[in-house]
Order: sequence, then structure tokens, then C-alpha cells
Amino acid sequence: MGSNVLYIEDNPDNMMLVKRALESRGYKLLQAMDGLTGVNMAETEEVDLILLDINLPDIDGYEVARRIRSSEKKSSLTYLPIIAVTANALKGDAEKAVAAGCDVYMSKPINIRELWARVEAFVPSPLNPSQKA
Repeated sequence: MGSNVLYIEDNPDNMMLVKRALESRGYKLLQAMDGLTGVNMAETEEVDLILLDINLPDIDGYEVARRIRSSEKKSSLTYLPIIAVTANALKGDAEKAVAAGCDVYMSKPINIRELWARVEAFVPSPLNPSQKA
């Protein structure tokens, strides 16, 4: 099993925080600054998990998740874990993310320990390969 995490996020500060947090656990972070780039990278790169911001500059994260789930270019995307990471914290936002194709919903600001736990639940840390996915 690999350790490539695609983070689709337009905020450079959030990108740097997550990059440092995940690389410290041995993951490789692939970065997309908008939704369309993220969909393209999901379809062309080897990705084990996607972290997905909902508020993106081009298409929103819900549309990104729907496009990834229905991709005809790569059938494995139907089952690829997607974690929505967003500042949207209104009632119904988590349900909307799951309905669009996300597996888990995490609210911002990002809690690093929660991030590690959520990511490692789907993709064991390369630094601790005895974990079970």
C-alpha cells in the first residue's frame, strides 16, 4: 500500500500545515490549488487518499467529489477514500459532503491529531506499517 495523499486546497497556509503534518508521518503530499486540477491529478496520479476543501475557487468540493466518484478515466476512484476538510460547519454540511461522495467530514481549523487519526484510519502511516487500515 502506498502513502500518497492528494490535498485539494486553495489556501497556501492550510496546504503548508497539512504538508508538514503528513510528511512528518512519512506520507507524500500531492497538491492541487483548485478543483479541476485536483480531479485531473486524482485521475492521473497514484493516490491513496484525498483531502478535499469544499470552498474552492473554480468548482466546489462537492462537485469535485462527484466528478472523482464518477470518473470514467480511473475506475478505482469509486472507492478511493475522500476526507472533506472545510470551514463549513453549518447543520447539514457533513451530510452534504457525504452525499457528494466524501467518506468523512472534518471541520477547520485543522486539528493535527485528528488529521493524523483520520488519515491513518484509511492509509497506515509509512512510519508505522503495523497499523491496520
